[in-house]
Amino acid sequence: MKFYIDTSVLVAYYCPEPLSEKAEEFLTAHMHPCISALTEVELFSAVSRRVREGGMNRKDAGRIIARFIAHINKNFYEYLTIEQHHYRLARDWIGLFEPGLKSLDALHLAVASSEGLTIVTEDGRLSKSAKALALHSILLK
Repeated sequence: MKFYIDTSVLVAYYCPEPLSEKAEEFLTAHMHPCISALTEVELFSAVSRRVREGGMNRKDAGRIIARFIAHINKNFYEYLTIEQHHYRLARDWIGLFEPGLKSLDALHLAVASSEGLTIVTEDGRLSKSAKALALHSILLK
């Protein structure tokens, strides 16, 4: 079984928080979990937000980003390209008017579904949306 890793899991893995241990256990137990450019951008955004809000200093943020980039460069992750058909699928699911399905969550789900992957998340709303769409998901708690 292969997994698509939602940004919430990456944030927990790279930034200390209550679910960091579970994220680390999962990521280190599975070879080449999948991510996309979207998870990369969202991770940078989450780290930047922590710096702006005073929860992390710039030096620590720089270390986190450097570690993440090193993992990408060392092929720790399988890097997936988001393609036009992923956007169309996300659009179609949003068009179902599923309560709580946000645009970027729909895109994560579209990538995972199109590639036959189980999405792994710490986001309860994303997990609920995956289940509503009959997609495979794992909610880390």
